[in-house]
Amino acid sequence: MPRSVNSVASRARRKKILKLAKGYFGRRKNVWTVAKNAVEKALLYAYRDRKTRKRNFRKLWIQRINAAARLHGMSYSVFMDKIHKNNIQLNRKVLADLAMNHPEAFKAVVESVK
Repeated sequence: MPRSVNSVASRARRKKILKLAKGYFGRRKNVWTVAKNAVEKALLYAYRDRKTRKRNFRKLWIQRINAAARLHGMSYSVFMDKIHKNNIQLNRKVLADLAMNHPEAFKAVVESVK
């Protein structure tokens, strides 16, 4: 029995990878083996960095809350402790947004926990 090669599926697989490599520089965009390696690496970075983005935003929110709380004579850790003890249900994302864009509202929150 002759060997059967499913060239339709093989071609589709290669086209899918080369489509993902669109916009890459040099041989990374049009040479199959180079493009395959580049796309695999890019997908690994994308997966990893979806997790990292969450960490980075939390760090940013904490820095913003800390800076705003210190303007009102309180450190971040003391402020967050009082937030939790007073049972105020505002997360770090919202607090950071208040600190940046609505300082008077943030001041009201600080006054309510003092």
